Amino acid sequence: MKKNSWQLQNTYTDLPDTFYNLQAPDFVKKPELVLFNDSLAHDLGLDFLKKKRMEIADYFSGNKVPKGARPLSQAYAGHQFGHFNMLGDGRAILLGEQVDSLGNRFDIQLKGSGRTPFSRGGDGRATLNSMLREYLISESMHGLGISTTRSLAVVSSGEQVYRGPIHEGGVLTRVASSHIRVGTFEFARTFGSIEDLQSLTDYSIERHYPKIANTAHPALELLKIVMHKQIDLVVDWMRVGFIHGVMNTDNMSICGETIDYGPCAFMNTYHPKTVFSSIDRNKRYAFVNQSYMAHWNLTIFANALLPLISDNEEKAVKLAKGVLDEFQNRFIDQWYTMMFNKLGIVNQNKKDRVLVNDLLKIMELHKTDYTQLFIALEKDETSDASLFEQKEFKNWIHAWKLKNPVQEQMKKYNPRVIPRNHWVENALKTAVEGDVMPFQNLLKLLSKPYDDHPNELIYEKTPADFDASYQTFCGT
Repeated sequence: MKKNSWQLQNTYTDLPDTFYNLQAPDFVKKPELVLFNDSLAHDLGLDFLKKKRMEIADYFSGNKVPKGARPLSQAYAGHQFGHFNMLGDGRAILLGEQVDSLGNRFDIQLKGSGRTPFSRGGDGRATLNSMLREYLISESMHGLGISTTRSLAVVSSGEQVYRGPIHEGGVLTRVASSHIRVGTFEFARTFGSIEDLQSLTDYSIERHYPKIANTAHPALELLKIVMHKQIDLVVDWMRVGFIHGVMNTDNMSICGETIDYGPCAFMNTYHPKTVFSSIDRNKRYAFVNQSYMAHWNLTIFANALLPLISDNEEKAVKLAKGVLDEFQNRFIDQWYTMMFNKLGIVNQNKKDRVLVNDLLKIMELHKTDYTQLFIALEKDETSDASLFEQKEFKNWIHAWKLKNPVQEQMKKYNPRVIPRNHWVENALKTAVEGDVMPFQNLLKLLSKPYDDHPNELIYEKTPADFDASYQTFCGT
């Protein structure tokens, strides 16, 4: 296999055609390259594109379909804020799977590429601002070491997009291990046949988890491994203060990647009920609720798989419930382990969990910056911070230091910089206006979030009042 060329296949078309609609992306008037991820292109074996930057805009706007592509939009359903809907790719086209030199395959998808049968009255387009936002956040998550979809390119379309005000249009090239969602299984269970559901399950296992193919209960093992992946993911989100904002079942990837960034944001001041999404009025997807919503989504996933777990419905329910009942204890254990790691506690035991609980209570009471606190603890700068003059903090620090925290361990789990909301908005504003330098500078900083950046300390802080009125929207 050539290491530096398009190596596109589309195994998704091996599924019954009820799962997709074959179609080309819509043409755009004036594509111009805004961002291109050279590092990711190298990993995918697409280095040759660097020398053809004029062609990049054509490829990643949809105006030119690469060799081997078989473009399609995917069908899926989903529970959105608890309500079931028929959904699907309303403005995205899957070009195919790029196969790298090691045989790994990655979906190459264009977002904002035009109308599909699943557009539900929408125009199939996306704003440049929202596509830049997903690029920045997804690549920041990659830098943080959190499982995520990636962003390969952003192209401006030269067209206007109407979202109330008029915006410049954009197309994002998203790279993912796959775009199979819990909602894909809901679609198969609700609108397809048992054979369709079996085909999807077999395909998903073959693509992502081939080791479970020959087990006694492959569908049950799929539920279990997806549950483990989601626990790992949500614990990692909470490690860095990430709030997804729209944890609908169509936004839960079965391969355990963060997907569909929409109204996501990062928590600065610690509060467990933090929400930034303008549409999450009841705080369904608040910071502290993310594990509960992951479990809720997995219950929906289990329900979709029931006919394949056992022909006997009662037995299938019992087996699925047995897996799901493990969620809470497993999540709690992993979450405390993560918090102990942030605190540098090596010899971990359940008796010390009160130390974590007390710290979070103090942080909430004193409206402490979630990221900055752990940096201060790691650097032993507590004596210089007025916050640590509080009696309860002094008592807590004394108890913590008795555990002999290891600084090097803390550094691995506590980022110096995160995509703080005001810096994200500033970078997006200037990029849309034509100056991508602040965006590029922020992105470069966020690619190494665990390093010290003594000349960039301004990026480690946020204005005290910014987040109080900050809202995010489902633009991506």
